[in-house]
Amino acid sequence: MLNEANAVRKNYLGLDIPVSTGISFPFTLIISYTILAIPGWYDNSYHLFMLAVVTISFLGFIDDMLGQRDSLGFKGHFGALFKGRLTTGGLKALGGGIVAFMLAFSLNNSWTDIIINTFIIALAANLMNLFDLRPGRAVKAYLIFLLVIVIMALGQIKWLLIAPLTGAVLYYAKNDLKARIMMGDAGSNVLGISLGYLSVISFSLSMRLGILFFLLAIHFYTEKYSLTNTIENNRILKRLDDLGRSRQNG
Repeated sequence: MLNEANAVRKNYLGLDIPVSTGISFPFTLIISYTILAIPGWYDNSYHLFMLAVVTISFLGFIDDMLGQRDSLGFKGHFGALFKGRLTTGGLKALGGGIVAFMLAFSLNNSWTDIIINTFIIALAANLMNLFDLRPGRAVKAYLIFLLVIVIMALGQIKWLLIAPLTGAVLYYAKNDLKARIMMGDAGSNVLGISLGYLSVISFSLSMRLGILFFLLAIHFYTEKYSLTNTIENNRILKRLDDLGRSRQNG
């Protein structure tokens, strides 16, 4: 469908492939949560989460389709905004911040918690964008971070919240690894906001502060250095990055 609509972009190899295929993730969640609602297996918080996912994916889709690539990173997008020019990336960042605040505010915590949780959710959403530069990289990053969250939370997480998306990601992974499709911000935003939301509802304040520090550190790092170059120059990260990817797409 995206091919027929000419929704294609050149990947890092210069090949034209469908972009924004991660737009399928919100539809998976809508169908899954609708089915889960029949026996009443989830609470009302899932409705807000689903709305947040749809919104952040739509903002990512706009950036994928209309995005100006001359202003990259938070510094570039907000720099353009301060100069009176709203980029699609700036729109996505502002919209993502509002969505993150809505999710954080819905948890009925103190204002300190709300501020911390807002930053965690917003930065986590953007984190997956930083990884979505090579086939399968964002998928692997999502699965690794999810595993870390599950281990840190001792398995005490909302499985019904995250299971439908994780299933969709596993099904999606093969074509992404083979560079047949490009997830785009429409998908990577969804992966990130899901990890961020899962983190803030699963951990204590001290653990969330640690997560926030990690997210800030990696964002400051990537404003100055290339994440791809860092991965390429680290033997372990490079091997993990290449795992499952065909040689012609490496």
